[in-house]
Amino acid sequence: MNTASPSWDLYRSFLAVLETSSLSGAARSLGLTQPTLARHIGELEDALGFELFLRSPRGLSPTDAALELRPHAEALSSAAGALVRAASGVGKTIAGTVRVTASQVVAAEVLPPIFATLRTEHPALEIELLATNVVEDLLRRDADIAVRTGVPEQEALWVKRLGTITLGLHAHRRYLDRQGVPRRMEDLQAHTVIGFDRPTPYIRGMLARVPGYERVRFALRVDNDLAQLAAIRAGFGLGICQAAVARRDPQLVRVLPTVLDFKMPTWLVMHENLRTTPRCRVVFEGLARGMRGHLDAATGA
Repeated sequence: MNTASPSWDLYRSFLAVLETSSLSGAARSLGLTQPTLARHIGELEDALGFELFLRSPRGLSPTDAALELRPHAEALSSAAGALVRAASGVGKTIAGTVRVTASQVVAAEVLPPIFATLRTEHPALEIELLATNVVEDLLRRDADIAVRTGVPEQEALWVKRLGTITLGLHAHRRYLDRQGVPRRMEDLQAHTVIGFDRPTPYIRGMLARVPGYERVRFALRVDNDLAQLAAIRAGFGLGICQAAVARRDPQLVRVLPTVLDFKMPTWLVMHENLRTTPRCRVVFEGLARGMRGHLDAATGA
């Protein structure tokens, strides 16, 4: 192994090839040429003293050694991103980049108007929005601020309780006019129901509290919350979505509210070291106001 420390550029190229499984895909994602990517991988292999990828019919296949290095390369990438965001907002003015992560539906349906208000108030503010149902590691600085359901378990975080997101069964009026309104769980057997393709342990636990729901046959299975919401809006059938989001559309009707009623405590989370960073604090407080207003409006508070 070469004793000289490989540059970050080599690890960045290594991570891009891991994510795309090809030199051409990695080159496009980084804005580099394919020969440059190949050279970077060769230099990193020479520096480390072992192979990182093997060619296969499906592209480049990572070796066991490459897979062991992956979390460390991802940590480098997160740290580099955090450094750039911190440098972008040096000083006391409200400027620079703040990276926010939230679930797919919250990111697409709730946060945009909140961000629009923040941008109007602070024109030099830049937002990076990561829409994912995966819980990002704030201590590793994968994001600066997170909107999360469930009680945060990591230490060294600044948390604020926002309220409760309610999930319920909804359908478009067009579907209900055509098929009728179910009055009991048993009625769902005669309806078109939208469900989950790969239910998470949380979803399985949530639905297990509703006797009879496990016997419902799904006419459409979706592994993306936004696609499921789009199917409900299109009148495909009955599906579970956030009541606060559905309430904004008079054409979406909640059914069986006393039977299917799931509560998710919702929190706003930020690394405690960012509390004194002006741009992060402003975004944190703006998100807290906007999210609480959204949830209060849904409950009539």
